[in-house]
Amino acid sequence: MDLITHKVDRRQIKPGDHIYTWRTGLIYSHHGIYVGENKVIHFNGPEAANSGSGWNLSLSSLSSLPRKGQYCDDYDYALNRKSSGGVSMCCLNCFLGTGSLYLYVYVYGVSKLKFFFKLTTYQIQTGVMTTASSDPVQDVIARANYLLQHGFGDYHLTKNNCEDFALYCKTSLLVRSGGSGQVLHQTLCDIGVQGVAIKVKVESVRLYK
Repeated sequence: MDLITHKVDRRQIKPGDHIYTWRTGLIYSHHGIYVGENKVIHFNGPEAANSGSGWNLSLSSLSSLPRKGQYCDDYDYALNRKSSGGVSMCCLNCFLGTGSLYLYVYVYGVSKLKFFFKLTTYQIQTGVMTTASSDPVQDVIARANYLLQHGFGDYHLTKNNCEDFALYCKTSLLVRSGGSGQVLHQTLCDIGVQGVAIKVKVESVRLYK
């Protein structure tokens, strides 16, 4: 893994990893949980055609199905990848879409000094991390699969987005204010800071959404 950008080769990622890819010239990123066998579970907002809104930054080329032989690793699987509740499973190529060709890994358990130094020095585009510790791999994948079946609430750009989903799968932490871990990073705060977020059992997530 590149120590500054957190870029990884797809052969380096492991089940339970929180991965992300940059969209539209590093303006925003899309996040998911790699669950093995070339599959990613991630959280998408409603398509613009259904919501009447163009503010759906979690979607890239995923808003339309890939054509056979295009870039999807498993075309027949892709036809049924969408679940209810905005959480879906897709192959790595579909996760990358037609945007960035690079994968990055979200780093957990960094020191507070490193978190604030790196974020203020390199800005968010050069790597994303948290002081919060990751839970065991089996718990991360179990949460992702549970939410694939039950949803993660309504997608919201600043309160409940793809990064919040992945952060929750890794840590079971939800921001107390109902805000977003992604927004906290923009304001130099972090879900790992005591009192910012609380542990929530996966069966109770919908009560907090």
